[in-house]
Amino acid sequence: MDWSIQETARIAGTTSRTLRHYDDIGLLKPSRTGHNGYRYYDGPALVQLQRILLLRELGLGLPAITEVLHRETDTVKALGNHLEWLGQERDRLARQIASVRQTIDTLQGDGKYMAQDMFDGFDHTQYKDEVEERWGKDTYAAGDSWWRGMSADEKQQWKDRVRKLGSDWIAAAGSGLSPESAEAQDLARRHVEWLRGIPGTPTAAPGGDVKGYVTGLGEMYVADPRFAANYGGESGAAFVRDALRIYAERNL
Repeated sequence: MDWSIQETARIAGTTSRTLRHYDDIGLLKPSRTGHNGYRYYDGPALVQLQRILLLRELGLGLPAITEVLHRETDTVKALGNHLEWLGQERDRLARQIASVRQTIDTLQGDGKYMAQDMFDGFDHTQYKDEVEERWGKDTYAAGDSWWRGMSADEKQQWKDRVRKLGSDWIAAAGSGLSPESAEAQDLARRHVEWLRGIPGTPTAAPGGDVKGYVTGLGEMYVADPRFAANYGGESGAAFVRDALRIYAERNL
């Protein structure tokens, strides 16, 4: 069984023009072409199209998608990685929905704000003892002072930046990119820039062992399940570790 280009475009939520372009650049070939010149797509072609559209949603350009499809030939494994990332996104959105719903209920109800529900997951003080043990009291004091000195808007912007960085890491890991790829190395650059903005860390201090700190953090992301969860699990954390290590060796 196969579907015409018009039917394929309709069920996939795209356009015939887009499918023709994918054909022209060799990204998605139709399974056959009829005597009338119409393109037709069978089941495997639809699976390929699904992968392309998923990768597009991850923000990859067509050249990067072509590279991923050529490298990741195990379709089931690749879709499994996509599924893992989608599950992470579902959970993240579910938490946001619950938080906003709680705030709406509060505004419409008794007005008793439940701050722990509105900002669940952003209590930096819960790791005070661990931070002091790992990196010293001065490191925690500098970070704590920096955080408390932020306005509410600045804190929210920082949280959004962290959330976006984590989401982009998960997406890149799930797409099958190599840690050496330009996309992964750009994420590593963003990650180091983010670390440089946190007072008290070696990345923010002049003369600090930035390379050792960055590579050490990468190892910790994999070893500690709490950190690995931020990157979609151990496999995602390993991708982050490898990309950071490559970036550090080349640039720090």
